[in-house]
Amino acid sequence: MAENRIRRIAVLGIGGVGELAATLLHDSGFEVTGVDLRAPRNKPAFKCVAASVTDTAQLQQVLNDQDAVLSCLPYHLNGAVATLAAAQGLYYFDLTEDVPTTQLILELAETSAKLMAPQCGLAPGFVGIVGAHLAEQFDELRSIKLRVGALPQHPTGLLAYSFNWSPEGVVNEYLNDCEVIEEGEHKWVSPMEWVETVHVNGVRLEAFTTSGGLGTMCDTYKDRVQNLDYKTMRYPGHCSLMNFFFHELLMREDRELAGKILKNAKPPVDEDVVHVHVSAEGLQDGRLNRREFVRSYFPLDIAGRQWRAIAWTTASSVCAVIEMVSQGLLPEKGFLRQEEIPLEAFFSTTNGARYKAAEVKRAIL
Repeated sequence: MAENRIRRIAVLGIGGVGELAATLLHDSGFEVTGVDLRAPRNKPAFKCVAASVTDTAQLQQVLNDQDAVLSCLPYHLNGAVATLAAAQGLYYFDLTEDVPTTQLILELAETSAKLMAPQCGLAPGFVGIVGAHLAEQFDELRSIKLRVGALPQHPTGLLAYSFNWSPEGVVNEYLNDCEVIEEGEHKWVSPMEWVETVHVNGVRLEAFTTSGGLGTMCDTYKDRVQNLDYKTMRYPGHCSLMNFFFHELLMREDRELAGKILKNAKPPVDEDVVHVHVSAEGLQDGRLNRREFVRSYFPLDIAGRQWRAIAWTTASSVCAVIEMVSQGLLPEKGFLRQEEIPLEAFFSTTNGARYKAAEVKRAIL
């Protein structure tokens, strides 16, 4: 890959998604250095170093000979990593849904020598790429709606949920205000509201507002669309119970404790599913029309192991973006908005192709 922009890349945080992302990048031809306090349980094919990502001197030393850095860390650590990456002239990628972190990276990108690309996961990330692809097919836009649900295939209990993603991140999505465009007005609304029913491949789900999933799309489409929003999908009844937990029991006042309680009650499961329902409506040749992208993604065997759907959909998305940047298909510097990424070019990458090749199972009713 000597002819490409990126040869060496450090992956920070070798948890589930981080380990898979590092594996996929290694298998795609990059020289990968995994960085974590602890080595992965399974001996990986890529190089690993033990270092504290909160120790600036240690991290700077690790990054000295790198071309790029991918942060798979909790959202509150990404700001410091992005600042260091900009100072060292590295390409920067992350998976964050945190709005203040993205705003910081947007400011860093104004003077950074290399591209700064946050929000490269599933949502924000892949669904924004799909939403923009659908939106560009219209002469005049009425709505763009992004819906994603990362769920257990075989739910139990009233919550019907398992914390296969960071509890910290989920709690923030449920409690932080949500950016939308409503009737042409760019505004912020409360989370866990605007509840609607959605069916994906025969499965009945409920969708409700949560924060962060739109990334930068409100800025991009504020003068072009009448309605734009992101909602999380869950099994019916989940939203009411979470509102009870956070607001009637006042767990919103202690987010850390709330996350611990929820993860203890609903630990991760291996048999998960990621439902994606993206749609756009508007005028085409003077006629009102609707375009949809609806998929259900299930666990996959990758590099000799089975990976959860939420892990491979997230890791594949960011790795596809890194491939495109390295190959010169995306800008070399500045700030990358996910909705600027062409969907077909994304699908043509080694990792983006996984979204097209993965088996889509339909519910047996």
